[in-house]
This record gives sequence, C-alpha cells and structure tokens, in this order.
Amino acid sequence: MSVAKVDYGIDAPGVVRNLALCGAALLIIRGFTATIRIGPVSIVGFEWTGICLLVTAGLMLLYSKVGKMRHRDRMIRMAELKGNDEVLDVGTGRGLLLIAAAKKLSTGHAVGIDIWKASDLSKNLRERTQQNLAIEGVADRCELVDAPAEKMQFADGRFDAVLSNMCLHNIPEKAERHKACMEIVRVLKPGGTAVISDFKNTSNYARAFKDAGLTVSRKFYFADTFFPVSIVNARKPA
Repeated sequence: MSVAKVDYGIDAPGVVRNLALCGAALLIIRGFTATIRIGPVSIVGFEWTGICLLVTAGLMLLYSKVGKMRHRDRMIRMAELKGNDEVLDVGTGRGLLLIAAAKKLSTGHAVGIDIWKASDLSKNLRERTQQNLAIEGVADRCELVDAPAEKMQFADGRFDAVLSNMCLHNIPEKAERHKACMEIVRVLKPGGTAVISDFKNTSNYARAFKDAGLTVSRKFYFADTFFPVSIVNARKPA
C-alpha cells in the first residue's frame, strides 16, 4: 500500500522554467557557434550568462525542496506558539506554514488564506492544500479561506499570531501591499506577533508596522534561502 507524500510545490514555477530554458538555450548556441561578436556582446558572454541562469534556477529549486522547510521552522520558532493560539497564515499556498503551525497547537486553531494563483506556486490549488492537511493529520485544526491579503473578512484582534512567507510581494501595487500590512495589524490581537518573510519590500512592511505602533525587528537571512530574504517580526502592544 503506497503512502501519500506531502508536496509543497515549487515556488514561482514559471520563473524557474524560463531561467532554465534560457540558460540551456544560451549554452546550446555557444556549443554550435564559434566565438563571434554580435554588436558589443561576445558569444562567450552568452555562455557565462547561460551558466548563471541555470545556477539561479537550480538554487530556486533547492530552496523549494529543502531551504524553505528550514526557513519555515525558523519562522515557527519566532512565532512562539503556546498551543492554544489562533494562527493566521497569509498566502498559505499548499500549507507549508499552516501545517507546521497546526502541529504546534493542542486546543488552538489555524486559518490559511490565499487566492491560489498558479504563477506563485506549482499546482497551487485549494484542493491540494486540503489534501496536504489530511496527509499531515491536522485537518481538524485548520481552515482554508479564499481571501486576498489586502481584504480580509476576519474580526479585529482575532489572531495571536500571523505568519506569511513570500506572499506580499505578489501584490503589484505599493498601496495595496500597505493595505495588506494594515489588515495584518487589524486582525492581530493585542500582544500578538506577526512574522512576515519576503525577499523584497520588507523595509516597507517594517515601516508600516512601526507606524501602526508595533514593536518591530528585521533580520536578513541568506545561507539557506534563495533569493535571500528578510523576516520582519512585529509585536502588537498589549
């Protein structure tokens, strides 16, 4: 009897595919072409560009399969869950953070919200997330909600902890990203903690939280993530 395995998908699959294809194409061109110049650009430059693109694609795959598990555990530790918490995972995808948080809960409850865009994560479907919850045995402690980060329908001060990894940068407009930060502040309980990770815009998130009165710290990580990321840790005053 086969045992179902949890699959948390590949982040930005289209980007990974395009990097790999472009890198491979440049190396193929170099392999069949003598060293010539096209304007100011040498074909030798194409070769090194191709190698860089393939390495970037490989590092992104490595993060999706290994690095983000370690990064998830780091974020869960920073959330300091006690077991009876109400937890929100913003941009839950296929449940990476949601499941890890739920495993820390005894009487608590975890909610994951997403709009499940395929461009953000491979096979990014609510049904896939629900399947992962069942495989990991945490479905009874979790709830999935279709909702954008910038327009949540939760009551003020509902959650003890809000988590989010590689989500908010997908919101194209700066004003809308700020609105998402304000929604996180709104649904966070007094004394609650938000742990928000991203590879860009984190200084803006930190500033938004600080302006809203939260105590904020930001730390940069690069050893086991790609692209390098920062984690914003924001605590709402009690």
